[in-house]
Amino acid sequence: MKKYTQFLFAIAALLLLEINANAQGCVAIRQFSGLGNAVGQGNILNKGEWNISANYRYFKSFRHFRGTHEEPNRIEDGTEVINYQHGLDINISYAFSERLYGIVSLPFQYNERSSLYEHNRTDRHTTYSKGFGDMRIGAGYWLLSGEKAKKGNTAIGLGIKFPTGDYAATSTFYRGEESTPTEMTVDQSIQLGDGGTGLIVDFQGLWNIGGTNFWYYDGFYMFNPKETNGTVTNRRRENESIMSVPDQYALRTGVFHAFEKIHGLGVSLGGRIEGIPVRDAIGGSEGFRRPGYIISVEPGVSYMLGNLTGTLNVPIALWRNRTQSVTDIENSTPDDIVHGDAAFADYLINFTLAWRIPKKIASPFN
Repeated sequence: MKKYTQFLFAIAALLLLEINANAQGCVAIRQFSGLGNAVGQGNILNKGEWNISANYRYFKSFRHFRGTHEEPNRIEDGTEVINYQHGLDINISYAFSERLYGIVSLPFQYNERSSLYEHNRTDRHTTYSKGFGDMRIGAGYWLLSGEKAKKGNTAIGLGIKFPTGDYAATSTFYRGEESTPTEMTVDQSIQLGDGGTGLIVDFQGLWNIGGTNFWYYDGFYMFNPKETNGTVTNRRRENESIMSVPDQYALRTGVFHAFEKIHGLGVSLGGRIEGIPVRDAIGGSEGFRRPGYIISVEPGVSYMLGNLTGTLNVPIALWRNRTQSVTDIENSTPDDIVHGDAAFADYLINFTLAWRIPKKIASPFN
């Protein structure tokens, strides 16, 4: 029974591999994950064991929102901005003890952005960015041990996000009536990094709520004290000419069910919120940003075979809000309220493949 309970916790814990705050569109700066995605199996690792995971994420953003109001005419008129974003995070965690773990997360990205307004406003063209993103390292600690943790546990963690991604990536734009090829910095939404060093505070937890059912929760907040990064936005308003370095956050919770008759199979259903605040918690908030958030319902499925586990989560957007930014407020007058828009996705695809490596090296299928 004890071994079976540990198995259930193992597959349920993989739900914690999925948190990422790319906000499914232009609101977020880039593909970005909290440290939770690298330590989802932390509560099943014994001292000296490793967990290696690869998390792939994809979305297409194209629905424009100003506040919570969608602007369907953008699609009807063919003027919508379309972002295709692919991200791959290689995550390595190590258990220094049954309660203390360390993490390294290495992100890679490939992004495309299709628009009219950034070019000659008549013909649609595509800009690109690809490469290494902002690396994260951190550590966490499970609050309970031994018998106290047999029903569940909660971990808290701290991490650092380093500005290793290119935050001034360029691509070819086609400008003016003659569509002259011009090398310029790409939009903030597909930059590979933000140029700031961030502090990440995160948590994760998993509790048995009866039988083979579990309650899970995890989230993070990234403090980005740096105000702007010096990268030009190519926007007309002076106070929006340089890119901001904003905070980011995400929160998830839900229920996981493991099937007793189908060994290794589990399903989940939960909710999540992710986004960028209007103002940073620490430091200034000037420069251009697209603040906002998405609330999504998040179904998922996972399957474990030996030490190898695959997990698929597909958050589906229910509520999208492009909030008024600091520069929007500064540019507004009583007779002219400025409120920028942003493009959001309908859904996000998250797929994770994780391998728990015991002290004694074994095949993934042992």
